[in-house]
Amino acid sequence: MAIGDLPIFEMMKQRMQWLTARQQVLAQNVANADTPGYTARDLKQLDFGTMMERSGLALRPAATQAGHIGSPVTGGGRSFHTGQATGGEVIKQPDFETSPTGNSVVLEDQMIKVAQNQMDYQTVTGLYSKSLELIKIALGRS
Repeated sequence: MAIGDLPIFEMMKQRMQWLTARQQVLAQNVANADTPGYTARDLKQLDFGTMMERSGLALRPAATQAGHIGSPVTGGGRSFHTGQATGGEVIKQPDFETSPTGNSVVLEDQMIKVAQNQMDYQTVTGLYSKSLELIKIALGRS
């Protein structure tokens, strides 16, 4: 298994892809700030719980001895396969104001969303690089 195929990296990749797509949607909102009748859009948030359910991972203790409570079978862990993250659908999400021309984009709100999106992306990329560094240290390749 390649390092990039580990479940934690797959989830971080999905999050970065979602943040990239959201940045594009927010940029379209800003670009259409003066377009009559344009409704602000955003992406539906990723649903981590559904992603975990689809992966098939059940968090339960692995029985290593027959005397363990609640598990008649010994041994055997389950492998983790990341499911597809739900979310990412473009939804119309008008801001609180609508201009007389029917445009619902408020630039200040969009800029706040863009800044938050950028901070989230930087956080995930930081986690990704730190996780790779930890694995390299564990393998003795620091």
